[in-house]
Amino acid sequence: METVIAVFAVLFLLFVAGGAYVTFKAVGAAKRGVDRTITQARRTVEDHTLRAKSMVQIGPAGEIAQLRLTLRTSMRATQDALHAGVADDESLKESLGLFQRLSAHGQELDGELRRLESEPDRATLATRLPELRRRTERITESADALRWAARDRARRFADDDLDTLSTQIGVEADALRHWTRPDPVTQTPPWPEAAAGPGDRQTWPGQPRSAAADEPVQPAITPPGRPRAYPWQKKPRPESTT
Repeated sequence: METVIAVFAVLFLLFVAGGAYVTFKAVGAAKRGVDRTITQARRTVEDHTLRAKSMVQIGPAGEIAQLRLTLRTSMRATQDALHAGVADDESLKESLGLFQRLSAHGQELDGELRRLESEPDRATLATRLPELRRRTERITESADALRWAARDRARRFADDDLDTLSTQIGVEADALRHWTRPDPVTQTPPWPEAAAGPGDRQTWPGQPRSAAADEPVQPAITPPGRPRAYPWQKKPRPESTT
């Protein structure tokens, strides 16, 4: 009895532990989903704000907003392209590592541009703009190069696969169109049987027989005791018994 109670207790503890683990994982997944949603919403709002500032504000402030918007758009597009491609192409892992190093420079530049948005000294800000513009161009050009290289590689693989598939489909289509049936095997006529005797004449199938071949063969020598008959002789008339 005590053993049965112990077994039930262990099963109950395992059930509770499993339920707690599943609940913890579900809560963690839900929290990550909420965090991603909030982060995405925050990025969308910030992008719209930067776009509005770049169109409304003039001077250095408007150009800084445009630099931030260009930098963020290029880095986000490259990140999405590399993460989507690495699942199918393992060779993109090295490119993804290079992009992570590039992202560190991009985040540093984006933070510096964000701080300069509220800079009251417009003269100092104007002197900093050429250097900030060059850094933004270098980072975005590197990100664009990685993104387009990954896309070209994926398109090349897709073209090669399409060429192979088209060739296989062409072969299969030609095989399906080959509906001609083979000609029936021509039956070989049997060999003529051997002649039964020296007087029989052997004839091949299909060969016309001559009239002479159909006539009986006359013996070359008249048997003894039998007169030789000629065609011009008349038959002897039988003697009358009366």
